[in-house]
Amino acid sequence: MISSTDLEQLAEIELQKEEDEEQGRHGYRPDRPPAPRRVSFSQDTSHPYYDVARHGILQVTGDDNYGRKLVIFSSCLMPPSHQLNHHHLLQYLMYTLDQYVESDYTVVYFHHGLRSCNKPSLHWLRNAYREFDRKYKKNLKALYVVHPTNFIRIIWNIFQPLISHKFGKKLTYVNYLSELRDHLSWDQLIIPPDVLRHDERLQAAQKGGLHPSSKTPPPRPPLPTQQFGVSLQYIAEKNQGVMIPPVMSQTVAYLKDKGLQTEGIFRRSARVQLIKDVQKLYNQGKPVVFEQYGDIHAPAVILKTFLRELPEPLLTFPLYHQIQDVVRVESSLRVTTCKHILERLPEHNYMVLKYLLCFLNMVSQQSIINKMSPSNLACVFGVNLSWPSQGSVSLTSLTPLNIFTEILIEHYHTVFSSRCPQAEVLP
Repeated sequence: MISSTDLEQLAEIELQKEEDEEQGRHGYRPDRPPAPRRVSFSQDTSHPYYDVARHGILQVTGDDNYGRKLVIFSSCLMPPSHQLNHHHLLQYLMYTLDQYVESDYTVVYFHHGLRSCNKPSLHWLRNAYREFDRKYKKNLKALYVVHPTNFIRIIWNIFQPLISHKFGKKLTYVNYLSELRDHLSWDQLIIPPDVLRHDERLQAAQKGGLHPSSKTPPPRPPLPTQQFGVSLQYIAEKNQGVMIPPVMSQTVAYLKDKGLQTEGIFRRSARVQLIKDVQKLYNQGKPVVFEQYGDIHAPAVILKTFLRELPEPLLTFPLYHQIQDVVRVESSLRVTTCKHILERLPEHNYMVLKYLLCFLNMVSQQSIINKMSPSNLACVFGVNLSWPSQGSVSLTSLTPLNIFTEILIEHYHTVFSSRCPQAEVLP
């Protein structure tokens, strides 16, 4: 039987071998500075963990396809160990996850870029696993390790005695980025350029060029009954001008009747196949009877999924930067500012948003029982209401987005008081 010490030595050998092979193929030098980044990370020097956050190693962006918060860790953005306090890194990980672990969440770990010069010690990894107690592990529903190597597999074997069988089942190795498409919203992923280039090289190295799964079939035209992935205007045109999409009105009606007092409503995910089946029924124009599924979280996930799959967010692309600027406004003026921003929405978007926020305000009024305060609801819905036209919502962009959404929920009656469309519908 191989001892833990032998495995550690083997892991070090494998990592060095991988670095040597990378250097031989692509001229990689461990001391080379990282490639320019295409995304902006935290430049807020008042952040309690600015020394770590500024590197962008950790990102929280949107939800996966099953309504779970998406957390991304990118090894290639870790600077050399002498430039990064790994104790602070662990504290920052916990500080960030503390905001989301009460909900179901998914972790994507981009392994490419972990080198001998920037990797944390095995002692640090053991401490990290112990620090992440049941609070963090319970609601972690999936861990995707992208571009795994022999080093990762050996490390997994070293930790095997510490890892429960239940936790181990959450791990999935992902050899190519294209394999993530079945599980995650591709547009919401923040993928470092180095990882994209590495994936391209791996695919090109396969016989016949690109990996077969990377070939995306041409999009099919939407069905007349389509609900997911089509615009509000398309749905209205195909439903005799009904302004509130059927999937929204039906999920809201069911949740209003059955789910207002459900603890953690909108924080939990549902069975993957169940969500796929319900989406298919809606897209085919077939009736959906939520009672038969016996899962109050299913309609909640369906509602979030519908919002997330709109081609343009409900709050529209042009308003994204105005929403981000809310944090620059004095606190006493923010409600009025949010009201003015909403006045710029197209009529249809405004009606649908008002319908949704009226319902979320109802949910928040039961927060003593369901534990979903305006702040908690904002953390869930913010990323499903607004995102940039290019790229994804970064971790630093979440704060203004959540503040804006919290104001809409808590001050619903004020921010929506200026417009009362003639065809208005409320839950």
